[in-house]
Amino acid sequence: MHLSRRLRIAFISIFVGLVVLGLKIGAYLLTGSVALFSDALETTVNIASSIATLAAVWFAAKPADSNHPYGHDKAEYFAAVLVGVMIVLAALSIFRAAWIGFIEGDGPDYSPEGIALNILAGLVNGAWAYFLVRSGKAARSPALVADGKHLWTDVISSAGVLAGVVLVMLTGWKILDPALAVLVGLTVLWSGWGLVKESVGGLMDEAASSEVLDKIRLLISEHGEGALEAHDLRTRIAGRTTFIDFHLVVPGEMSVEAAHDICDRIEVAIGEDVPGARITIHVEPEHKAKHSGIVVL
Repeated sequence: MHLSRRLRIAFISIFVGLVVLGLKIGAYLLTGSVALFSDALETTVNIASSIATLAAVWFAAKPADSNHPYGHDKAEYFAAVLVGVMIVLAALSIFRAAWIGFIEGDGPDYSPEGIALNILAGLVNGAWAYFLVRSGKAARSPALVADGKHLWTDVISSAGVLAGVVLVMLTGWKILDPALAVLVGLTVLWSGWGLVKESVGGLMDEAASSEVLDKIRLLISEHGEGALEAHDLRTRIAGRTTFIDFHLVVPGEMSVEAAHDICDRIEVAIGEDVPGARITIHVEPEHKAKHSGIVVL
């Protein structure tokens, strides 16, 4: 995905967050529900995370330079970690609001308009979250995917909160309102932990998935004609980039040009099947063979 498109998506996310926040605040003011207030509070994190995503997408797209010869892709993981931390802070604020609700004991007021506003906010959030996740996966952008997953969590929790608030209004069980707020906080807390865990994996140079590794091995085997074997295959993920390096064993009498042609052929094949691949191949003579790596067909 072109940079300008990803930046435009990040800008729109901020606008969508502001619209949803306005709708949810309106729902809270019309009902006085602590649970709906918690739902609106969680949306403020959406806006902050969208701003962080915008900054990360812009910075990660900067070309490699002398200080960062491998590029700036990992900046997106920092944004994803920040989103996770902010979600945790939002959860703590929600728990505080729920505690106040337990103490004061005031239940929500029935308001069809307030309920309608909350439903509309959920529909807007759901449509945008679906678009973000799809676009982020297509662009291999962890920041956009994290933003979309966060919104999905917001949509699910909003639906549960709304159903609970309607139940409170119908039954008069006021204690359910702050109890629902606690459930929202727990859901949000779990979401934050998941995002932080995934992002830390990226910062720690996590390897490509087993499916991608199997694909790379097969491509080396199929397109390495003329070589003898490949071993010490290593991969690491950094945002949209997959770094791949391995040793390629060739006959000792093979010319440098012939070995280079084999490497080019392998690199082209991997690049076509693994988007964003950056490949480093170390060519070795026959006596370096380990007889335990990838056999070239």
